Amino acid sequence: MFDFKEFFTAGMILFAVIDIIGNIPVIISLREKVGHIQSEKAALVSALLMIAFLFLGEEILNLIGIDVSSFAVAGSFVIFLLAVEMVLGISLFKGDVPASASVVPLAFPIIAGAGTLTSILSLRAEYHVINIICAIVVNVLVVYAILKSSSIIGRFLGESGIQIIRKVFGIVLLAIAVKLFATNVGQLV
Repeated sequence: MFDFKEFFTAGMILFAVIDIIGNIPVIISLREKVGHIQSEKAALVSALLMIAFLFLGEEILNLIGIDVSSFAVAGSFVIFLLAVEMVLGISLFKGDVPASASVVPLAFPIIAGAGTLTSILSLRAEYHVINIICAIVVNVLVVYAILKSSSIIGRFLGESGIQIIRKVFGIVLLAIAVKLFATNVGQLV
């Protein structure tokens, strides 16, 4: 049963966790590294991952013997490494430049990362599935629009603007990684 309040709340939670606005410097950086990002593919893959995880996430993790906390901690490491690259202006994976960044690391773990997928499992415990699916779809449409316009946003900001935003959001991404780690590591011990 569709409930606007549940849809809106779930949508806002996902928007905050996906943090596509905060990831604009990462997207611009990926576009510089690989040249072209397939926005449609990234949006579609991330939507499919989120919806599949909504229905099968806990079962898949249990099947392979991984609990949600372990998954979140692993995701925090990936987010941490991306943040270190942004803050220090280094490339940790110099020889590992993919032909396209549309699926990895964009669709997963940046858009549909451990934080997003863990949040989806939490939302499933509280809200009707239809409201969560609608929230996912709206968020993916926003993500798609930002991915499509990232080169325009990059030109508008200029090189120095991008560098400043990259450093600032790198620190924010580090904080998110630390929080995701700290929230979940205690449950592993």
